[in-house]
Amino acid sequence: MAITSANQLELLQTAEAVAREKMIEPELVIEAMEESLARAAKSRYGSEMDIRVSIDRKTGRATFTRVRTVVEDEELENYQAELTVQQAKQYLDDPKVGDVITDEVPPVEMGRIAAQSAKQVILQKVREAERDRQYEEFKDRAGTIINGVVKREEYGNVIVDIGRGEGILRRNEKIGRESYRNGDRIRCYIKDVRREARGPQIFLSRTAPEFMAELFKMEVPEIYDGIIEIKAVARDPGSRAKIAVVSYDGSIDPVGACVGMRGSRVQAVVNELQGEKIDIIPWNEDVPTFLVNALQPAEVSKVVLDEEAERIEVVVPDEQLSLAIGRRGQNVRLASQLTGLDIDIMTEEEESQRRQKEFEERTQLFMDTLDLDEFFAQLLVSEGFTSLEEVAYVEIDELLVIDGVDEDTANELQARARDHIDEINRKALERAREMGVEQSLIDFEGLTPQMIEALAEDGVKTLEDFATCADWELAGGWTTVEGERIKDDGVLEKFDVSLGEAQDMVMTARIQLGWVDPADLETEADEETDGEAEEVGA
Repeated sequence: MAITSANQLELLQTAEAVAREKMIEPELVIEAMEESLARAAKSRYGSEMDIRVSIDRKTGRATFTRVRTVVEDEELENYQAELTVQQAKQYLDDPKVGDVITDEVPPVEMGRIAAQSAKQVILQKVREAERDRQYEEFKDRAGTIINGVVKREEYGNVIVDIGRGEGILRRNEKIGRESYRNGDRIRCYIKDVRREARGPQIFLSRTAPEFMAELFKMEVPEIYDGIIEIKAVARDPGSRAKIAVVSYDGSIDPVGACVGMRGSRVQAVVNELQGEKIDIIPWNEDVPTFLVNALQPAEVSKVVLDEEAERIEVVVPDEQLSLAIGRRGQNVRLASQLTGLDIDIMTEEEESQRRQKEFEERTQLFMDTLDLDEFFAQLLVSEGFTSLEEVAYVEIDELLVIDGVDEDTANELQARARDHIDEINRKALERAREMGVEQSLIDFEGLTPQMIEALAEDGVKTLEDFATCADWELAGGWTTVEGERIKDDGVLEKFDVSLGEAQDMVMTARIQLGWVDPADLETEADEETDGEAEEVGA
């Protein structure tokens, strides 16, 4: 086809029609046409030429220009698209490197192959623009619910028509064994939108906890208005779920609002989730109280929280154990997901046995190390003493409250405890030196001989070794792997060294070795303080 006055307006009309059909900007279509015409011109005039095409947005007239750039003599490589300063003097009065010279060239006659190539370029550009439009439209809708129509099923995955695009509901994102036929209407949660080479990929889900939260937001006006907030959701898709809610209006019961009149609101969500049973639980900022609520319908006798380890021990009556655990551990698993804590459940009898065992072990410890009879050792344990260190270094007044203990007896107890600790420390230091521990580590403030022995057994024998340790390697911690929390044992964990204390000791070792400048730490601390002050001020 030739670019003649007869078809100049057709270019604009075609661009408009394509843009309307694909719901993209006409400018993108015209730019694609310019590129396709420039490519056709290059095939006519030479591929090394820099040919550019500009289509007038009002008349549709296509202007073909050849562009050449002025370069240094030694940089001249492409004689068709570049020229030297000397060569440029015939076109410009005072040419400089980087100047551009443009010449209009005659329009090209597009043959059949060139026209086909131009068509391909335009289609490709239109497809890319359409994909960008789809991505821009759906990326902001991630985290919302969308209605669609099932188009087909591929290897268990459901392809859903969601209006101006397609979404994929993977097999593991479907509830239980639900199946769909072509044309079925389906409601899904947009879990993720990714930009990929083959176009935007829209991943849908019906098993995500957020899907349930969004369904409640649609059914409960108080949640939509922000009067009630969903604090946490835990699901066993298709079977059971727990949802924690809190009300910011004292006159509104969050649980009652979510249940609705005769259960109408919660029933609408249950029906959408294929009969999934839902426990609606009042949220509480006090973790033990919240956990007691989360374990409903089981009754809880006692809760012991270990905040640092993010673990919680729950004691229930013997007859409530199976109810608290639930079928296949479902109830306790959902409660754990809801609270974000690892939960250990035991019966009152098991806890009593464990406490009795601890009592006997501590009694035996004091009998063996302090040369006491059983009755006196039991008195110490009953008063809350758990270790030799507590007896040795506690204020003497705390020993005098024990029946039958006067000042002389208290002093004798502390002297025996200190002598035993000194002997343990002496032997620990002896073994550490035998293992090759250097004096620099022995002299380091904050490490006891027993800690040094434990470090030596783990291969830490110099101050340099100690300075390379991570805080969690010393104090222990928890790692989440594939959704399961795994315990990392710390070398000094049995000495009750906290994560903060381990961090301070390692940093002190690095400063002593000259690896870290204390001034840099002060600057960082000041910057953090200033940042916090700015946030408060804002």
